[in-house]
Amino acid sequence: MKRIILILSAFVLLVAGASEGEKAGGGKAIPAADLPFAPRQYVCYKTTTPLQIDGLLTDEAWQAAPWTDYFVDIRGGKKRVPRHQTRAKMLWDDAYFYIAATFEEPDVWATLTQRDTVIFYDNDFEFFIDPDGDTHAYYELEINALETIWDLMLVKPYRDGGPVIDAWDIRGLQAGVHIDGTLNDPRDRDRGWTVELAVPWEVLDEAAPHRGPPQAGEQWRVNFSRVQWRLDVEVGRYVKQINPKTGKTYREDNWVWSPQGAVNMHMPERWGFVQFSSVVAGEGTEAFVEDPNERVKWALRRLYYRQSAYHDSLGRYALSLDDLSAGDITVDSLDFRPSMQATESLYQISAGGFNGKTLFIRHDGKVWQKE
Repeated sequence: MKRIILILSAFVLLVAGASEGEKAGGGKAIPAADLPFAPRQYVCYKTTTPLQIDGLLTDEAWQAAPWTDYFVDIRGGKKRVPRHQTRAKMLWDDAYFYIAATFEEPDVWATLTQRDTVIFYDNDFEFFIDPDGDTHAYYELEINALETIWDLMLVKPYRDGGPVIDAWDIRGLQAGVHIDGTLNDPRDRDRGWTVELAVPWEVLDEAAPHRGPPQAGEQWRVNFSRVQWRLDVEVGRYVKQINPKTGKTYREDNWVWSPQGAVNMHMPERWGFVQFSSVVAGEGTEAFVEDPNERVKWALRRLYYRQSAYHDSLGRYALSLDDLSAGDITVDSLDFRPSMQATESLYQISAGGFNGKTLFIRHDGKVWQKE
């Protein structure tokens, strides 16, 4: 009983202790226990003509492409509604993944001009993609209103040891920003700004399921984030607002497409699903088809969270699924019976899934499936 109490206490602390500081690294943030597994879904249609990347979104294909849901607080649930609206849309062809996002913003502000600096110190837009959905070898791009880019590849999430390949660049990236107002001018009120990106498929080859563009019907894990700072005006320029209680700047707001359940974008298992369609934008629609094995992966992920809490509490991994209370994790319409091979420093958990698949997860968070 004492051991169980220790494990549950560690689990609660990990959930409650998630903070904005974990956004850039470290942190074992675990999604809020009451947040259901319901990643956002989007059907991405094709374009038959290359797009003009200028941030204006005047291309006919963009007019036909659907918008995502409006962004929500990164923690999801009933957290505070974002002060300003944000939404995105996507298209693709055989050469590029196209992304557009619009930001309602009365004070368009940006300061950073050097590539690969930490762009979220400004207000920014962030794009994350994990092509094969194993939560390893994924990519991040950040951009501000000055069109300054920070792009990087992560071999693993920060919680699993990284490392980050900061020198990695998206070769052939096209980016355009349009400002509906005036940049860095507090004398007026702006309407917002828009980002448009064209990401070449070839730069994602090393993590893509087929070492190339997606095939029609494939689903890749994607998420978007908007970082927003509170601003004041001093001597005719914008400055970050100070919290009078702490004497420090307020923490940034994090608004996302698919909620994470914690202030940490580096939980790829919480990102949304983008299904690539062969239908040309404006010429028809296609339904999103859910893969039931994603629910099995989520059940395994919950065991991974419990193993992390157990290790943080006792300095080693559990050797038995009973120590993780695995019996209270269920999957609708499936007899979920996980098995585990473990030592005090390593483990692998597997479970039979739908359609004859077997799903796996291991101590470093990687998840995969086999026939």
